[in-house]
Amino acid sequence: MNSGHQHRVFGRRAQEHILILASGDKVRHMTVRPWMAALAFCFVGVFSIGYLLATSYLVLRDDLIGATMARQARMQHDYEDRIAALRAQVDRITSRQLLDQQVVEDKVDKLMEQQMALTSRHGKLDNLLDRAESSGLTEKDGAPPAPVQSYAPDVKDKRASLNRSGIEAIEKQLASGAPADATPDNSTLAYVPATDTVGDRADRIFSKVTLSLKDVEQDQRSRVEQLTSDAGNAANAIETVLTRFKIPMPETAARKDDDDAVGGPYVEPESNDGFSNSLAALDGALTRLEAVRSTAESLPFRNPAIGKDVTSPFGNRRDPFLGRLALHSGIDFRFSPGERIRPAAPGKVISAGWTGGYGNMIEIDHGNGISTRYGHMSEVLVKVGDTVDRNDVIGLAGSTGRSTGTHLHYEVRQDGHAVDPVYFMNAGLKLATYIK
Repeated sequence: MNSGHQHRVFGRRAQEHILILASGDKVRHMTVRPWMAALAFCFVGVFSIGYLLATSYLVLRDDLIGATMARQARMQHDYEDRIAALRAQVDRITSRQLLDQQVVEDKVDKLMEQQMALTSRHGKLDNLLDRAESSGLTEKDGAPPAPVQSYAPDVKDKRASLNRSGIEAIEKQLASGAPADATPDNSTLAYVPATDTVGDRADRIFSKVTLSLKDVEQDQRSRVEQLTSDAGNAANAIETVLTRFKIPMPETAARKDDDDAVGGPYVEPESNDGFSNSLAALDGALTRLEAVRSTAESLPFRNPAIGKDVTSPFGNRRDPFLGRLALHSGIDFRFSPGERIRPAAPGKVISAGWTGGYGNMIEIDHGNGISTRYGHMSEVLVKVGDTVDRNDVIGLAGSTGRSTGTHLHYEVRQDGHAVDPVYFMNAGLKLATYIK
């Protein structure tokens, strides 16, 4: 009995749930097992949760869309601000480049003007230096250097005349600086001025070139002023000697002739800068020096018998033929028979041939009332009317006329009167540095 009761209590199984579906004559049944119920419950739970989430999304969707649109609007505004800042910076850089280009072009124009001025001055200065050298004021090796033209342009179009090498040199100098750093990140760009712009570098470069040209101009001006002073001193020294011999100054006659039969309206000079005035002063000093120097070189200030012994000076002496006191109107130089004789200065032959006690004599007119005579020659090699130079041979030494032996009778006459040639030769020693 106990075992039967126990069997009924502990051996009983739970009743299975059966789902019966009837449709007309057909009857179907389906056993609902526990796992099926659990699966159905889970599906219903998942569906409910999804429904709740979808409902919540629909409720909160407007706020999320608004936040997303606001975020996108902020991003768009940031990018627009950045683009605007970049455009502003590009505009600043472009305008700065245009300004720098204008500055460079202005500097190049100024340099071209200075270069053209130096080139123009160089032509005038070259001519003046050649004249100064011919006047004995400078030596060939001591001439001042010409203006620097390492990047000299073609002056046909001074704006577009820089050659390729000059442009590359300037661009290399201008591009030597570091560019300005770009602002990082995506934040709005702020204007940061460049520490060293192209214009600043151009100012430094062209300032150095301008100072260099100024130094060249100052050196040239100092040299011109020194040459002007030297030319004036040399002209004064020559004029002092000429005045002693009562020779009229050539510049006085030239000025008188220049003022005769001239005229015209007054027009301002082309340039009135200091350097042009210095060149004009040097030109005037050289013209004056050349005039007095030419006059001095045409006069017999040199010794016609350098290295020869003087056998009889100028002045009263005992006549070798009569044995009594007589005036010796020249100087006798010892020569060998047939030795060549050259004049003391250039001039024009006004007498050539036998002339009394002079024997074979040549007289040369040197202008300004001064002439020289060469007597006792064995042979005359020129004729009346010939123009002779200092290096021309006019005759051969001999002993013709009133002569006791082979020698040269040298005589200087001023306005027809005999003058001691020693006076002229001593003056020639003082003028040796000024005349050839």
